Amino acid sequence: MKRLIIQFLLGLLPILVFAHGGEDHGDAKKTSISPASYFSSEATSEIYEVLLKYKPIVPGKETSLRLYLSEYNTNNPIDSAKLEVTVADNPNIKIAVVRIDKGVFELKTTFPAKKAYNLVVNINSYAGIDLIQLNNVEAGKELAPPATESTPHSNWYSSNWFFGLIGLLLGLLVMFFVNKSRSRKMITAAIILFCLLPTATYNTVSAHDGHDEAGASKSGGGSTTFIVEKETQFLFNIQTQKIGTGDFNESSLLLGTVIAAPQGRAVIQSPQAGKIVSLRVTPGQRVGKGQVVAVIEQQVDAGTQISIISQSNSVNAEYEAAKAQYDRLLGIADIAAKKDITEAKARYESAKKNKALFDANTGRNTGSTKAITLTSPVSGIVGTFNYAIGAVVNSGETLFEITNLDQVFVEAQVFAADAEKLKSATGFTTISNTDTLVYKLKMINAAQSVNTGNQSQKVVFEIINPKSQFKIGENVNVRMTGTNIIRQVVLPNDAITDVNGKPAVFVKDKAEQYSISFIVKGQSNDKFTVISKGAEDGERIVTANVYQMKMMYLNQ
Repeated sequence: MKRLIIQFLLGLLPILVFAHGGEDHGDAKKTSISPASYFSSEATSEIYEVLLKYKPIVPGKETSLRLYLSEYNTNNPIDSAKLEVTVADNPNIKIAVVRIDKGVFELKTTFPAKKAYNLVVNINSYAGIDLIQLNNVEAGKELAPPATESTPHSNWYSSNWFFGLIGLLLGLLVMFFVNKSRSRKMITAAIILFCLLPTATYNTVSAHDGHDEAGASKSGGGSTTFIVEKETQFLFNIQTQKIGTGDFNESSLLLGTVIAAPQGRAVIQSPQAGKIVSLRVTPGQRVGKGQVVAVIEQQVDAGTQISIISQSNSVNAEYEAAKAQYDRLLGIADIAAKKDITEAKARYESAKKNKALFDANTGRNTGSTKAITLTSPVSGIVGTFNYAIGAVVNSGETLFEITNLDQVFVEAQVFAADAEKLKSATGFTTISNTDTLVYKLKMINAAQSVNTGNQSQKVVFEIINPKSQFKIGENVNVRMTGTNIIRQVVLPNDAITDVNGKPAVFVKDKAEQYSISFIVKGQSNDKFTVISKGAEDGERIVTANVYQMKMMYLNQ
């Protein structure tokens, strides 16, 4: 019984092996190619880029062609241009030019014969005068027909029936030799062969499938080149810039924090415990130096009140006595001694000053309360309040802050690698988080000590004309420009985007053809980046609306 089972499996196994894994070569993936929907002809000069697009031209009938005119370096559409279009070697063909939109013109004419024509475009605009020839404008040519879906031819020797028949014959042959042999070794070898053949079957099928996968990967991978029609370029204002090798000053970044200037921030605190009875300002209000901002009513105990009244009585009594004595001596000045009059006047002036000083400190209030007036020591903007009217505050508690952002400093951390560059730096700049303007900095204090934790040095910079765009405590990057000049290909930072985690730029190859190029970045500053690899001198790089280009590339 066991021999019969082994014989059956040995006869069935070659059929499974040569069945080829159920793969059908005749069911290849069907593909279709989208034909072009228009003809085009393009030409460029140092000033202009001209693209002519047209449908199939019928000889002898009026046809309409669309001409797109843009600047060669920037891709900006040319507006208010005067165009004269003629046919080379055939001045009898008249071509009417009508402006449709900015950079878009319509040409109307009739081509008499079925052949290729060369158009000469005479351009006169603000960019300059130029003469450009568009070649091979073919009349009578039809668009390529759509590609039909085809099925790859299947050969007879690649059919599953062929491999199944071969497997059946080999299985019968193996069964014949097993039946003739009575040896246990022969049966054991057959069993081992039965166990190993499935592995060989899997490897054979997988290896054959690998051809299709490689081909599919080769043909189905993402292309680095894609088409953006001229209408779309004008619609999204896709702009380019012709790059070149230039001088780039090496720079370094320092991490800084905005701090207030010495005279740019004031803390309004209560000098004594008391109750807030008046707030003369509101949050966000601009106040001047010396302006009254709040009044605090101080509670006075009985002992202090008695002392104040006693001192008030003494000061008033001394003032009245000195005044009476001085007035009496003035009345008899003709017989009184001059020395007595001088002493009386000095006593009166001293008593008068003491009374004025006492009244100023007590506010002419000798009752159970005392009013304390708080004034602003600086000019600036009032911040948020910590207390409201009627609140009781203790001595030293902060009511609010006044900040002047017209002058602010930046405290930057400088590590050992950049410390030496400070001495030879040619300039310092920073960018605010609220706008894109570049602000200059002035170093006003070099480091006097080193942080023992991270060995960094603190350097203080003053922002020149900050325009109130920086907030106290804001983190900013300080760009330190050095004297070392690098001469390499330099790109604007706006031209660089991130695609699949890699920095890349978009290069304009033709009028409607763009390609993506992954780059290797070098040194950079606020506006430009050095490109070590991926961009070449003379290429036209997309610098405006790069995000739209990225979306069109990813959606191709």
